[in-house]
Amino acid sequence: MASTYTPIATTTGNGSSGVVTFNSISGSYTDLILIANARLTSSTASLMTMRFNNDSGTNYSFTALYGTGTAAGSNRASSQTGTLINGQINYIPSAANTFFYSQTNVLNYSNATTYKTLLTRTQENGTEAIVGLWRSTSAITRIDLLLDSSGVFTTDSTFTLWGILNA
Repeated sequence: MASTYTPIATTTGNGSSGVVTFNSISGSYTDLILIANARLTSSTASLMTMRFNNDSGTNYSFTALYGTGTAAGSNRASSQTGTLINGQINYIPSAANTFFYSQTNVLNYSNATTYKTLLTRTQENGTEAIVGLWRSTSAITRIDLLLDSSGVFTTDSTFTLWGILNA
């Protein structure tokens, strides 16, 4: 990463939960980047969403564009309880040794006057670009990654949160 990128925290899946949390995020940076390399413990594919500050209200929306090389499409939704990090073609895979990769940029996360915008790129059995929105002006101090259904992250799944300093 560039010299203006600072690692804040890294965590791994625990093999028994589909939730990963980053707490006590300070306002020392301009933006955040969350990188996920994940796979599941079962054969149930899952969608992954992101929530901020433990807000489970319907304050999130997203638009996704995706392609496999042979097909393409889009999807969007509003009034969601989390913003999509992966979806459509990019369900987190359940095949052995197959990891899902996701990079999410959280822009102006500590700005207390604007809604929070996210840009996510995913890669697994195709590529996907997602723009997300959290309709809150609160500074982000907590990030939760959540799997739908009964998905569980393996112990070799890694999640790293980076802060971006002003150059």
